[in-house]
Amino acid sequence: MPRFGSISRKDLIYYLKQLGFDGPHSGGKHPFMLKENISITIPNVHRCDIGRELLKRILRQAGIEKGEWEKL
Repeated sequence: MPRFGSISRKDLIYYLKQLGFDGPHSGGKHPFMLKENISITIPNVHRCDIGRELLKRILRQAGIEKGEWEKL
């Protein structure tokens, strides 16, 4: 189960796929993932992990609750 905190980009994509998202697809400045009518932006590759605040914004954009995220 992923904890709600810093996470690598690779792990973020893995867990979003577990929740039914497809991608990442390229387009615009950042890659994105799709699930039905929801499109979420995925940060570009950087040296460090995705921080807690950015993860919070990504999950909000995806409509994923903190509890649902931690149950994966």
